[in-house]
Amino acid sequence: MDKLGKCSANYVPLTPLTFIKRASMVYSHRTSVIYGGVRFTWQQTYERCCRLAYSLRSLNVVKNDVVSVLAPNVPALYEMHFAVPMAGAVLNAINTRLDAKNIATILRHSEAKVFFVDYEYVPLASEALRLLVAGFKAGSSAQDAMPLVIVIDDIDKPTGVRLGNLEYQQLIHHGNPQYSGEELEDEWDAISLNYTSGTTSEPKGVVYSHRGAFLSTMSLIQGWEMSTEAVYLWSLPMFHCNGWTFTWGVAARGGTNVCIRNTTADEMYKSISTHNVTHMCCAPVVFNIILEAKPHERCPITSKVNILTGGAPPPAALLEKMEDLGFHIMHAYGLTEATGPALVCEWQSNWNQLPRDHQAKLKARQGVSILTLADVDVKTKKTMESVPHDGKTIGEIVLRGSSIMKGYLKDEKETAKAFQKGWFLTGDVGVIHPDGYLEIKDRSKDVIISGGENISSVELESILFEHPAILEAAVVAMPHPRWGESPCAFVVLKKKGSTTEAEILAYCRKNMSKFMVPKKVEFVEVLPKTGTGKVLKMELREVAKTLNTNNNRNNKRSDKEVLLHQTWYHHDPPANQENVLAMSRL
Repeated sequence: MDKLGKCSANYVPLTPLTFIKRASMVYSHRTSVIYGGVRFTWQQTYERCCRLAYSLRSLNVVKNDVVSVLAPNVPALYEMHFAVPMAGAVLNAINTRLDAKNIATILRHSEAKVFFVDYEYVPLASEALRLLVAGFKAGSSAQDAMPLVIVIDDIDKPTGVRLGNLEYQQLIHHGNPQYSGEELEDEWDAISLNYTSGTTSEPKGVVYSHRGAFLSTMSLIQGWEMSTEAVYLWSLPMFHCNGWTFTWGVAARGGTNVCIRNTTADEMYKSISTHNVTHMCCAPVVFNIILEAKPHERCPITSKVNILTGGAPPPAALLEKMEDLGFHIMHAYGLTEATGPALVCEWQSNWNQLPRDHQAKLKARQGVSILTLADVDVKTKKTMESVPHDGKTIGEIVLRGSSIMKGYLKDEKETAKAFQKGWFLTGDVGVIHPDGYLEIKDRSKDVIISGGENISSVELESILFEHPAILEAAVVAMPHPRWGESPCAFVVLKKKGSTTEAEILAYCRKNMSKFMVPKKVEFVEVLPKTGTGKVLKMELREVAKTLNTNNNRNNKRSDKEVLLHQTWYHHDPPANQENVLAMSRL
């Protein structure tokens, strides 16, 4: 057997690019994309991807060049998930919710060769490019270069907006539909670059391989039991881990992509009803958008819609309300470094006999590993020993498998910290129940998941520290009825009464992305700390839970919460009318 070797007949590099080529042959006349009045078949989508890949090569885009894009869920962004790697390049889909400063940082860190910008984001991109130029002037190097900017006009209703001389449809028009793409020699080559969050000085760019993307996609379409002819609604941003790999997964099943610009109740209900949507992914915040829809926005849901959700665990009552409308929900856990979902709450048939509230609690757990992962465990970080499967003993969630990232771009130190003793350390802590299902209990990295967005409390604190009146600041997650979680800032002032909550919030809106702005600022005399000076964020989170539900703060609190307040906590004077109005605009 040792003499049997690999050859081109029995070994082909794994890549999700094979999915669209197959779809163009097997499902050639089946609808691939729906966007407003636009319809494409899989044959047409494949040809458009070939044309775009050819045009990118004509623009001197070569292997490992980064192609960035700032766009909502439109056909162009979907096509780029195939066309960019077909050209041998690496796709970088940028979070559209970031501010110009963070976008400029990403463009510079990634050394983007081309920058596609949807017409709606031209003003934001223009400011980012201005900051990029200013940054080059301040600390120029031989690698500094401006990306080629190409506008994506609306394919359904063109606007004529431009930023430079090139437009997306021109590249499609002048491309070669017979171009089959660059040959992939190594499945370990990079296919995409995704940034974990909007950062300032040290962005963390997560690099995916063709192999990892292929295997993760296959695992998720199998684990979610996505069948052929699925109709997938793009309620999840494609910039989130490449749409949790379903950009490639829908092609693998020959399904239909229903693209929408905005995740509004009106667009979702209309799309579900009109196109008989069968699958969609979203953060739990989208549940509230659906449930709170006004009567004129609602449409009848006549068939079951499967939802894969992730982020902050949705309350059991929320899951029940969604299922009453006709949605079937599966909960997942993942992170950018794991190519999206790594665990899914795989349903057991015997659970169907349990009371509905018990079923909802089970669905809120993070679950078991997808097939791609070789192993998942919860370990004590110091000893790396596995915790008992008792649903009580906490430890750090660790993963191992082919869907884990290649590493962080230009950051060997952080990559080495993430990979230890054969495991990827997630930074999340949780428990394992007796049935083997995992459940997150806390986040050791203090990441706040708000509406599907990951917010670094450390980054937010660093911006608050720059305010001239603030002496100390600590940010924790606070429950939020719409976003699942939201940032709550506890602030110690240099001089009591030197600033107000409204002024700090105004400062935040000027210096960070909108989704990062705290929903609450609480003034305290001191922050609770350990003997070594570390802030006790667990205590802050307990207090934050009492600040969310009732603005007049007369809600009932536990003895522990009262003790916390008596020990170190005091309230800011009642907000005046101006402050109340400012808060209402958030």
